[in-house]
Amino acid sequence: MTIFITVLQFIAALGLVATVLLQPGKSAGLSGTIDGGADQILGKKNKGLDALLSRLSTVFAIAFLLLTLILYILG
Repeated sequence: MTIFITVLQFIAALGLVATVLLQPGKSAGLSGTIDGGADQILGKKNKGLDALLSRLSTVFAIAFLLLTLILYILG
């Protein structure tokens, strides 16, 4: 059981790293930070591949967190 969960955790970690590295940079510099904040407040949404990678990275991060907690409890 522990080995199976460890393998799932490893897959989640690889998926998390891959999706984070594949995401493009949101902005550049201080002006990009201000503009990026305004886009989030005004409701501008990601579309296409950016949105998919964002959702996948969230799923992989949650899976990694939960699997880590399960392994801690079992260990």
